[in-house]
Amino acid sequence: MSEVRYLEVLVNLPLLQSFTYKNLDATDKKFAPVSVGYRVELMFGNRKMIGCVIKTYDTLPQKSVEYKDKIKKIIRVIDKEQLFTEEHVKLAEWISKFYLCSAGEALFAMLPSGRKEISVSSAFEEDASSFESKSLSTEQILAVEGILNSVKNSRKESASHDYHYLYGQTGTGKTEVFLSVAEKILHDGKSVIYLVPEISLTHQVIESVTKRFGNTVALLHSALTGSQKLSEWKRIFSGEAKVIIGARSAVFAPAKNLGLIIIDEEHDTSYKSGTTPRYHARQVAMKRCSDLKIPLVMGSATPSVEAWKLMADGVLVQHTLTKRLAGGKMPEISVVDLTKKDEQGRKTKGCISPRLEDEMRLAYQNKKQTILFLNRRGFSHFFKCNSCGYEQKCKNCSVSMTYHKNDGRLICHYCGWNIAPPERCPECGSVDVGYYGFGTEFIETEVKSKFPQCTIQRIDTDNLKSQDELKQKLADFRDGKIDILLGTQMVAKGLNFPNLSLVGVIMADTGLHMPDFRAAERTFSLITQVAGRAGRYFPDGKVIVQTYAPNRSAIYYACQNNNDAFYKTEIEQRQILNFPPFSRLIRLVFRSAIQENAEQVATEAAKILFEILTKKGENANSQFEILGPSECPLAKISANFRWQIILRSQNISTIQNACANLIYNYKNNKGVYIEVDVDPQNLL
Repeated sequence: MSEVRYLEVLVNLPLLQSFTYKNLDATDKKFAPVSVGYRVELMFGNRKMIGCVIKTYDTLPQKSVEYKDKIKKIIRVIDKEQLFTEEHVKLAEWISKFYLCSAGEALFAMLPSGRKEISVSSAFEEDASSFESKSLSTEQILAVEGILNSVKNSRKESASHDYHYLYGQTGTGKTEVFLSVAEKILHDGKSVIYLVPEISLTHQVIESVTKRFGNTVALLHSALTGSQKLSEWKRIFSGEAKVIIGARSAVFAPAKNLGLIIIDEEHDTSYKSGTTPRYHARQVAMKRCSDLKIPLVMGSATPSVEAWKLMADGVLVQHTLTKRLAGGKMPEISVVDLTKKDEQGRKTKGCISPRLEDEMRLAYQNKKQTILFLNRRGFSHFFKCNSCGYEQKCKNCSVSMTYHKNDGRLICHYCGWNIAPPERCPECGSVDVGYYGFGTEFIETEVKSKFPQCTIQRIDTDNLKSQDELKQKLADFRDGKIDILLGTQMVAKGLNFPNLSLVGVIMADTGLHMPDFRAAERTFSLITQVAGRAGRYFPDGKVIVQTYAPNRSAIYYACQNNNDAFYKTEIEQRQILNFPPFSRLIRLVFRSAIQENAEQVATEAAKILFEILTKKGENANSQFEILGPSECPLAKISANFRWQIILRSQNISTIQNACANLIYNYKNNKGVYIEVDVDPQNLL
């Protein structure tokens, strides 16, 4: 083997190139073996940094000859063994091109940050009965066989037939299908990656899957320290761990002989990264599975609209489960219309309706428990008529307009269109109009004042300091120490509380007023998921959904348990408005501590993008739209003012190339930071 004298490395910076460094001499006391897949410590300028080795040379590479005298030596080799493979390097290059970041940023996002290994405890307490091996129903057997048959045929047919979707209401046994397929793949000597949407779910899944698959299970999620992640990563890399469970970033796991990727609760927005690189685990999984010619199996009771359309188009092979295995039907859902008085002539004051208050008192008298669900991502201050329920929407974008008190204007955060707030309802002429919106703490205060004798706890990401605190609060609720639990989607996944008899959705339409075209999809998903869990664990339980808009499709169809009708309506709406899945979007956010700078650079960028996209000879047949520039709905975060541009086209590469041209070739001298989000999930 020839001597390694030069190393090509990537660093974790937004720089579109690799760098050449000299390896240490064999006589150097810090010398250690190094090859592709190792990390090294180096000086980058006058900063000490980590570099990832992506190539080695025995002679100086041609591209570095003119800088021969400036090439520095590395300080030391960090790893004693390989940490990543050529597949990771190629995947980083693909992420770099697709999500418009540097290959270094992409590669570092995949790898554990730790330098020393610390083992991970997998002692979990949750009930894991749903994961013990069970006999399968006829529907489940058909789904398992359908997926496994594609494994046999994958090399003969097009890769698209390796994408499967398991669709069925909560309680129809999707998990058992996932695990049965995984078992067969493992039996063939291959590895499995199993993605779950959030860390609180992982606790339940991990012990369960460990019971099923023993010590071949590894865990990767955001609550682990860098050193714990490194330890698990090395177990996976060595082939000791063959079942990898984790949240979004587990999609990059260095599984030996990978044979299957599973994405549970595919609709969950946490699969999309909120920081650079802003990748979507579903897209990365599709890429890995396509390259390796292995199956991808996704599942949900409420598929994303994109997935629903891909099923309709035959790109995803649909396997449907209809029978609830634990018996029982979907729960009866009562809808409380907050715009009207109830049968006793009582009107809702505050956020708890008289009907919900009565049911909560009854539950308490019967020594039963209540969970109140809040759609935490509600957007305050939407304009609404109290007489007819009319909402002010943008004429161009069909999204709710947001009231800006300082400006005294209603503004659309997509295209920037704005109007003075109407004094009367444009629909019915009533003067009984106003602005609405409330948050979780407001609701907590009201519940405490109405139920002073009850023990009340709130669980959401804002008031949880650690994973242990979440486990403790859920354990207290299960043990009957808490009467009323206020929660977000965080506890929607684990409603296996034996004494629970009432679930209330405080204000189902909060999410509908978000200035986001996915608002209806998310609202529908929340109600369906909550109701599904409810019916699964307590057949006599009640679900009460409070809303100002009982006839909006997301709420109406969720309460009717009519998924087909909702998706049909939503897809028609998206097609008319040319939103995904009928178009692709890229969002550029311009951040600056000085508002004028953010606005100015966004305005200049919009002009440059227009020039790039209308150049003669280029993009001649590609239609595109530039929405904005406009202020972001969350106009200021962490003392930074935010402006945005949204690019829309049928052809993603058209707008990707234009954005790449802008961010790599045009430098603003105002110190404005530009965030790039391809296929954004969130437009706030």
